[in-house]
Amino acid sequence: MSPTSAEKRRLAPLKTPSGLASNAITDISHALTALLADIFALYLKTKNFHWHVSGPHFRDYHLLLDEQAEQIFATTDDIAERARKIGGTTLRSIGHAARLQRIPDNDADYVTPEDMLAELLEDNKHLVSLLRETHGLCDEHGDVATASLLENWIDEAERRTWFLFETTRQAK
Repeated sequence: MSPTSAEKRRLAPLKTPSGLASNAITDISHALTALLADIFALYLKTKNFHWHVSGPHFRDYHLLLDEQAEQIFATTDDIAERARKIGGTTLRSIGHAARLQRIPDNDADYVTPEDMLAELLEDNKHLVSLLRETHGLCDEHGDVATASLLENWIDEAERRTWFLFETTRQAK
């Protein structure tokens, strides 16, 4: 018995139309998928620290980390959808994200507030470098739309870095 047209569509590979070359789709969608894994790792770490922060600056740090986590999470759908729009695929599970993430987890039972902020400062700086690297890849392949989105995410990550830096500065 031959498959129906609905079955054929269901079994057909994902072939989203795109003006990009197949190697560009592969390279950029893989880079975006790795970024998405990093974003989820940074989001969860930021929420972890938000939930577990303590001390005399609790309220300020708690609110700062919540605001930053919200901003980080807001990028997830745009990153995943951009990978799909150009014809690629993206994350499929927590395990997939864990295999790709380059932002390290922190599972410690206790982290001082100062160490939390310092670690997030370094993580956001690392994320900026990963975003810039992906931007360069998009430039190589002429993907101006993805590059444009990355520019906004770079600016947001630099702002988070700035706030964390200023929050952790020590008076002389």
